Amino acid sequence: MQSRWLRSASFVLLGAALAATTALAPAPASAQRGFTKCQLSYDLVGWSFLYKTGRGNGRVVCDNGQRASVRIETRGGGITFGSIEIVDGQGTFSGLRDISEIYGAYATAEAHAGAGASVGASVVVKDDVSLALASGGRGINVGFAFGSFRILKP
Repeated sequence: MQSRWLRSASFVLLGAALAATTALAPAPASAQRGFTKCQLSYDLVGWSFLYKTGRGNGRVVCDNGQRASVRIETRGGGITFGSIEIVDGQGTFSGLRDISEIYGAYATAEAHAGAGASVGASVVVKDDVSLALASGGRGINVGFAFGSFRILKP
């Protein structure tokens, strides 16, 4: 019974987060003159109990040939409980002219749910740059959280 409830909750939360991501993301980079399209792949380990924290590493690859290894830190809070390990999370940047614009703190709003296999989706925003994230992993977690998603140099 509990497993069915968590599975249903994860689909509802994922759908809500994806809808928010679509509504808040700027036009695709290919439609914006002078912009480059960059992809993030990352791994992250974290926990939450009202306060949420996580640390990980990733790699950014852009269609103009630029590449960077990055360190990721997340912090925030909300109605959130559990632990998570994200393996091969994916993100797409919008609004970049150069890879140097990826660094800094992004404001976050996210939904997550799972027991065993876990899913998550969020949109993070910094100035004119947005990053749409989708992830899968394992853990036991449920909730909504707000905070920061920081991309740092290693």
